[in-house]
Amino acid sequence: MTTAKSWKIGREIGEAVVKASSNPNRRWYGPHMAASVRAISERIPLVDFVLEIRDARTPLSSEYELLRKFSPFSSKRIVVLNKMELADPLELKKWMAYFQGRNFLSYAVNSHNKECVKNFLNFLQSQVRELHKSGHSGHTTTTMMLLGVPNVGKSALANSLHQIGRISAAEKGKLKHTTVSSQPGDTKDIMSLKIGSHPNVYVLDTPGVFPPKLLDAEICSKLALTGAIPDDIIGETELARFCLTLLNSSNEYKKWAKLCKSQDVTGSLSNESSTSSAQRKRQYPTDHTQDFIVYDVRRVLYETISVFNGNLDDISMGELVETQFAALRTVLRVTEEASEFADLRVASKILNLYRTGRLGHYTLEHASC
Repeated sequence: MTTAKSWKIGREIGEAVVKASSNPNRRWYGPHMAASVRAISERIPLVDFVLEIRDARTPLSSEYELLRKFSPFSSKRIVVLNKMELADPLELKKWMAYFQGRNFLSYAVNSHNKECVKNFLNFLQSQVRELHKSGHSGHTTTTMMLLGVPNVGKSALANSLHQIGRISAAEKGKLKHTTVSSQPGDTKDIMSLKIGSHPNVYVLDTPGVFPPKLLDAEICSKLALTGAIPDDIIGETELARFCLTLLNSSNEYKKWAKLCKSQDVTGSLSNESSTSSAQRKRQYPTDHTQDFIVYDVRRVLYETISVFNGNLDDISMGELVETQFAALRTVLRVTEEASEFADLRVASKILNLYRTGRLGHYTLEHASC
C-alpha cells in the first residue's frame, strides 16, 4: 500500500505519467489502441460474459475505465483479480469481501498455477450452465471477452484457460497461443481461444487499453510501479526508488530477520558440504533471480533499514534509498566497470524481483468498508 512517506515520490511519478498522457505523441494510446476500442465496442454486445481482468495488487487503480463507455451492456460481468500470488493474502481477502458487498461477481486467480486455473475454469463453466438454465443465452456457443488495462495478465490467463480447457475436454489438435509479454501493449489484436466443450465456450483475448488521457496521479503511480505503463516513460531508476520507498515503509522486510543470522548467505550456500561441484557450477552470479542472490538482496535490504537512524522523513528516506542502491551493487554483481550505468542495472533487477513477488507480497490499495 502507498503511505504518506512514499507518496511524495509516488506523486512525482504519477504527475509525470499524467503529463505524458497529455502529449499528442504519447506512446501508449497509439492508433492500435484506438482501433482496439472500436473493435471491442463492436463485439461487446455480442458476448455472453465480460471478464474484467484487474491486477490483485491494485484492485481499484487497474479498473478498466473504458467499460463505462460501453455501458449498459447485456453481458454478465465478472471482476477477475489476476496475479493473486503477488498480492498480500490478507488484503486480497478484504478485497474479495469488498466486491461481494457491492454485489460484484468476482474471482481471484493465479494464471500460472494449473490447479488455480482449473478451479477458475470450473467456476466459469458453472456460470455458463446457470446462464443456459435461465434462458438468457439462446446460443449453443458461449463467448467470454477478457478486458483490462495493459499488463494485467489477460493473455497469460487466456492461454492457461485454453490449455487446461482442451486437456479437460480431451480434444486433439494444435494449441493456439496469444502473445504473452512483461511489456505492456504487446497484444495488438483480438484472438479467440476455445476453453470448453459441451457446450462450446470461447474466450476473446483483447489488447490492453487505457483512456486517451490519464488524470489521477496516484492511480498513475501505481500503474507505473506494477508495469502497466511502459517503464521508459518514467525511467527504471525512479520506479525502483519508489519501490524501495514502499518496501522501507512497510513491515514486509521484518520477515527477513533470520537471514542476518548467517554472515554471508551466498557463502554459506556455496560452501555447504552437501552441495556438489556440479550444483555450484549451475549458480550464475549475474542471474539475479537465483535463490542465493535473492536471499542476499533481502538480507541487505533488512540490514540497511534496521541500522538506519533517521526518522524516515522525505530527506532521510532518500538517503536510505541511495544507501541501498550502493549496497545492492555488490550483491547483484554490478561491476565497477559498469559504474556509469550501475544504478540503472540495479534498478532493473530490483523492479523485476519486486514485480515477480521475490521481495514480498504487496497490495498497494486498502479495501474500504
